[in-house]
Amino acid sequence: MKFVDEAIIEVEAGRGGNGCLSFRREKFIPRGGPDGGDGGDGGSVLLVAEQSLNTLVDLRFQRRHRAESGQSGAGAERTGRSGEDCRVRVPVGSLVYDDDTGERLGDLVAPGQELLVARGGRHGVGNVRFKSSTNRAPRQTTPGEPGEARRLRIELQLLADVGLLGLPNAGKSTLIRAVSAARPKVADYPFTTLYPQLGVVRVGADRSFVVADIPGLVEGASEGAGLGTRFLRHLSRTRLLWHVVDVAPLVPEADPVKDARTIAAELRRFSPELAARPRWLVLNKVDLLPPEDRERHCRDILRRLRWKGPHFRVSGLTGEGCEALTQRAMDFLQSQPAGQAPAAEQSESS
Repeated sequence: MKFVDEAIIEVEAGRGGNGCLSFRREKFIPRGGPDGGDGGDGGSVLLVAEQSLNTLVDLRFQRRHRAESGQSGAGAERTGRSGEDCRVRVPVGSLVYDDDTGERLGDLVAPGQELLVARGGRHGVGNVRFKSSTNRAPRQTTPGEPGEARRLRIELQLLADVGLLGLPNAGKSTLIRAVSAARPKVADYPFTTLYPQLGVVRVGADRSFVVADIPGLVEGASEGAGLGTRFLRHLSRTRLLWHVVDVAPLVPEADPVKDARTIAAELRRFSPELAARPRWLVLNKVDLLPPEDRERHCRDILRRLRWKGPHFRVSGLTGEGCEALTQRAMDFLQSQPAGQAPAAEQSESS
């Protein structure tokens, strides 16, 4: 299924039914009086968060959603039937905006959560409502009110606890395969990951967290280079970032320190708030370094970065160091209340 994380749709609620103008006309009942009933209310449009969905691709093909209008009233004081509501299914994690005003209407973060985006029109009233001692044959009715209509912009932000950052080919996909059951594509060329991937990391019984992998960033991503920063918003809900650095790049002129600073700079340009999140340095592909040079090489990277925060030496290919990384992350997440932004835990000169 194609991954689509943004869609624009038009929603229109149903119109209320008109009130009825009617008089009771039966044999042997002269001057029966007014008996026109009220119309029915128009149906509303609601967005419903669905756990089984992970993309907005369906909304790309069905852009217009209308609720049913209410029926008009009838004689004998019969009320018109109300219109059926229109429920539009969206993935959990969807942010909803009014595309014309930019107003944020809601955030659907729980399965089954509903958001009213267009209210149905109120019903009109029949002439029986205007009957009084001085007005025994009223001919007044009111029409049903039109329903609300809106143009919506829906953005999907994946729900994850930990987010992976890094350059293309830093080994993020291999790392998420090593720590979770996710199986993203892995290859020896850049931009293997073209859309975000989610994996559940299980750390013992009843202890787990969700990790998100996004396409790699490159220098100039904030200006649109590579795949740009459009997928960075999927890390906005995370409480911890793993900054994955390739310690043994295949290109001789590549520098892990420069690569790490490039990612940090692009992150700050995209969102200072996201850049302030706790970020741990994950030195990946240590299996490619000679055993006698690993300690010296990794310490040199940390010294040049002036990194004083948490750091880990791992190999996504062999699994070396991954257990310690996931255990530490689980302990950190459990120590932080959900929904509260923890203090930053990194120190780097850029």
